[in-house]
Amino acid sequence: MPEKFAICLLASEVEPLSKTGGLGDVAGALTRYLHGAGHDVRMFTPAYDFIDLAACSAEPVARLGQIPLPMGDRTYLFSVLRALLPQGAPAYLIHCPALFARGAIYTSDPDEHVRFLLLTRAALIACQRLGFAPQIVHCNDWHTAFAPLYLRTIYADEPLFRRALSVLTIHNIGYQGIFPATQVANLGLPPAAQPLLYQPDFAAGRINALRHGILYADTITTVSPTHAREICSDEYGMGLQDSLRARAARGEVSGILNGVDYAEWDPRRDRYLPLHYDADSLAVKAQLKRRLCARRGLEGSADVPLAGMVSRLAVQKGIELLFDALPRVLEDRPLSLVVLGSGEPRYEQFFSALEQRFAGRVSFQSGYDDELAHWIEAASDMFLMPSRYEPCGLNQMYSLRYGTVPIVRRTGGLADSVEHYDAASGRGTGVVFNDFEAGALEWALNTALDLYALPAHWRRMIRNGMQCDFSWQHQGEQYVALYARLTA
Repeated sequence: MPEKFAICLLASEVEPLSKTGGLGDVAGALTRYLHGAGHDVRMFTPAYDFIDLAACSAEPVARLGQIPLPMGDRTYLFSVLRALLPQGAPAYLIHCPALFARGAIYTSDPDEHVRFLLLTRAALIACQRLGFAPQIVHCNDWHTAFAPLYLRTIYADEPLFRRALSVLTIHNIGYQGIFPATQVANLGLPPAAQPLLYQPDFAAGRINALRHGILYADTITTVSPTHAREICSDEYGMGLQDSLRARAARGEVSGILNGVDYAEWDPRRDRYLPLHYDADSLAVKAQLKRRLCARRGLEGSADVPLAGMVSRLAVQKGIELLFDALPRVLEDRPLSLVVLGSGEPRYEQFFSALEQRFAGRVSFQSGYDDELAHWIEAASDMFLMPSRYEPCGLNQMYSLRYGTVPIVRRTGGLADSVEHYDAASGRGTGVVFNDFEAGALEWALNTALDLYALPAHWRRMIRNGMQCDFSWQHQGEQYVALYARLTA
C-alpha cells in the first residue's frame, strides 16, 4: 500500500472559505485530494471575519482558546476553530480578530506581515497542543514562508517536529512579503538565530519573507514545470533568481501543474448553466452563446466568433498587448468580445472605451461575478490569455474542458497546458504565440479567426482540448510522489 503521510498545510486563502485567485483554489483542492486519498492532512488558514463559520461547521478546539503569542512589543491572543471543507476535509481556522477582522484577505496595513507571521506561528503551536507530528509542513507563498526557518530554530528541539520536512510552493513570485528590518522582533527568533536572516537584505533595511522560504525549505515547488525553470532566470526571478538558481542546481526546485476542480468546472454539469453539453453535443454550446450575447447586447450569429476574457486586470496579464492589437482586429475581422475583470484603472478604462467604440461587439463588466465567469467559459468560442508571465493559470484549462479555444502566450503553465494547433497533423488544442509583442498577439488572433472559418479544423481542435485531463487525481498524485521522495 502507498505510504500515508501526516501533512500540515498552511495557506493565507482556502477555497471555498476565502479566495482571491489560484492560491485559494489550489489550497482547497489539494487539501480535499489528500484527505480523500487517506492522508492525515491539517490545513491551517485565518478565520477572516467574512467567513460564514456556521456554513463550514466551525467549532472551537478544546485547549486551543485565547492562546497568548508575543510578537515584538505586542502580545496577540488567538484561538483555533475546526471547520470542514467539502468532502469532509478538516481545516483549522486561526481566530485572531485583532489581525483578521478587516473585511478582506489582504490589506495595505503596515502590520500585514504580522498577520501572516501569526498565522504561521499559531499553526505550529496548534500542532504542538494537538499532539500532531507532521512529516510534511507544506507552506504556500510569502505569507507562510517563514515556517521552514521556524522549524530549524524556534522548534528545532520539539520532538513532534523531529521528522518534519518542509515544502514551499510559490504561486506568484511577484508578491514577496517585504517589510522593514526594524520589525525583526515580530519574527520571534532567538538572538542566536538572527544571523540566519538573509544579510544583504537585512543590511539594506528590509526582510523578504519569500526569500527565507527559498533559503530554508527542504524543497521548493512552483505551479508548472516551465515556470520552475523561468523563475531561475533574470527575466522572471523578480530579484530572487540567485537564491533559486542555487537551490535548482541541487535539484531542489520543481514544478507541478495545478489541477482543475472538474466538479465545479465541467460543461456536463455546471450549476450555473441552464443547458449542459459535451464534445458530442456542441450545438448546445452554440445555444448558450446566443443567450449570453443577447444578455450582453452582442452580435451572436454563428458567423461571428465570440472571444472571452476573465482576468485580473494587472501588468502580469499582458493587457497592454491588447491596446493596439484588439482594435485592429475588431476593425478588420468579424469578432465579438466579452470581458469580465477588475484591476488597474488604465486597463478598465481601455475596455470601457473599447465597449463604446465597438458598440454591440464588445461588452465589459468590471468586478468579478462567478456565474458570469462560468457563462463566458461555456459560451465563448475562444478565450484570451496574453500573459506577460503566468505561473500556472487555470482559465486556459477550464477553456479546454468547455470547448473554448485558448489563445495564449507561451509562458509558464500556459506553455505546459496548451499545444499550438497544427493543421497538417490535426494535433493541438489552441493558438500559442511566443513574443510579448502586440504584433504577435495580433497574429494569434488572426490565426484563430482563420481556423474558425475552417469548421473541420475548429471542431478537431475543440475535441482535442475537451479530451485533456488536468484533474486533481493526476496533479495530487505528483505532490504525494514529491512527499515520498523527500521523506525517503
